[in-house]
Amino acid sequence: MYYDPRQNSHSLPHDPFLALVVPRPIGWISTLDGSGNVNLAPYSFFNALSTKPPFVMFSSSARKDSQRNAEAMGEFVVNVATYDLREEVNATSVPADPGVDEAALVGLEMIASVAVRPPRVARSPVALECLYLRSVPMVSSNGVVHSATIVIGEVIGVHIDDAVITDGRVDVRRMRPLSRLGYLDYGIIDTVFSLPRPKKAVSNGGAA
Repeated sequence: MYYDPRQNSHSLPHDPFLALVVPRPIGWISTLDGSGNVNLAPYSFFNALSTKPPFVMFSSSARKDSQRNAEAMGEFVVNVATYDLREEVNATSVPADPGVDEAALVGLEMIASVAVRPPRVARSPVALECLYLRSVPMVSSNGVVHSATIVIGEVIGVHIDDAVITDGRVDVRRMRPLSRLGYLDYGIIDTVFSLPRPKKAVSNGGAA
């Protein structure tokens, strides 16, 4: 099948696009508002943008508390969502009024970060402390400005639980990060394999 997503003309009962770019890592974003209230919410539109220096981004279809708090306070934390925390990750996606502490709602312990004010999820094996850099609005080719915005942060602190390190490397099989697969589906990594990168290609001199 072929369809134009601008027209949403796929004729399927559910939008297939969210099930096409998969698996998507989940950024579990913790922030503080101006009154010191904790906000914790999962974002499946999340990823790393570079490594040197490390930058990350998250985005949602509307301007929510995580974005507002990051912009206002200048900081946020990315907690890695894992299979063991799947119920809590899902529960913190609940629509809640500003100022409501989702972590407290689901009984999650939050502990202090080192370089930023927002706390991190104690049970998450990895947390990235970030300084907010900028928000990039999503503007389509016809000039329409949409409600979705990319929030970019610079990682200035990294927490890694020693339990997920094997022989000097982060062991993703121990970490068991949760991924979004579209619809209401999720997945975890249970198979890992390596592929050596190809060597530099050598020109054949233009021979046919």
